[in-house]
Amino acid sequence: MDKKVQTPRPSLVDATETALRERLSPGRARQGDRLPPEKELSGALGVSRGTLRLALERLESNGEIVRRQGSGTFVGRVALGAAFSEGLEVLESYAALARRQGKRLSVRNLQIEQARTPGYVAEALRLRRGTKAPLIQRTLLADGAVAAHMRDVIHPDVSLPPPDELRAELAAGRMVLDVLVDRGVPIAFAETQVRPRLVEPSSRLGEALGATRLAAALELIELMHLAGGQPVHYSIEVFAPGSIDLHVIRGLKLDEERAAES
Repeated sequence: MDKKVQTPRPSLVDATETALRERLSPGRARQGDRLPPEKELSGALGVSRGTLRLALERLESNGEIVRRQGSGTFVGRVALGAAFSEGLEVLESYAALARRQGKRLSVRNLQIEQARTPGYVAEALRLRRGTKAPLIQRTLLADGAVAAHMRDVIHPDVSLPPPDELRAELAAGRMVLDVLVDRGVPIAFAETQVRPRLVEPSSRLGEALGATRLAAALELIELMHLAGGQPVHYSIEVFAPGSIDLHVIRGLKLDEERAAES
């Protein structure tokens, strides 16, 4: 999803948290391992002890480390780094996001077809129920690990590349939004819903995500519009547990009375 505005750079604490999580990743740490003393760790990461402590507090809050008074800091549950870390303030393609974050994207089980739109999608795209529209489904992998299952429906009036060309672009890890923007479709904004979803291993979605037990996943439903408000692209993206870290920067809204006083 091509962002017109750059996402704010991560803070020093954010970067320190990411660096610590890499140290705790599988193959580099095991549950119960003791971390080096704070002085040594801050020196190795090139940050102050105050910055390090803030990052450690974040990891402690979700169980990735355990602090024991008088004994030190130990690895808790081994952290699995998210495939994507994304802000919701602006719209950006996951392909662009992956490039910036050093991830290699690929897909499997890519399906492209003309399919009848179910009622809720037809309503969102302002189509008659059952109208045929391009339907694209695939499982997205980041650095070879399953990241998400994606389902995209494109308004039938939108011009897409020839099927072989479209398949080649998507198979290379590009997003539908990348394709639309390259075709000159003036996407202006997206409405996004974020909600939890249970994934059962025996379901089609569970099989696509490689689920081995009942698990909670994160589902993003997006409806992309042209500047005039016309909806042209409906997508459902279900992310494997731990594969996306969403964050939003929000400014404080003052009520009219307080704003007048300031």
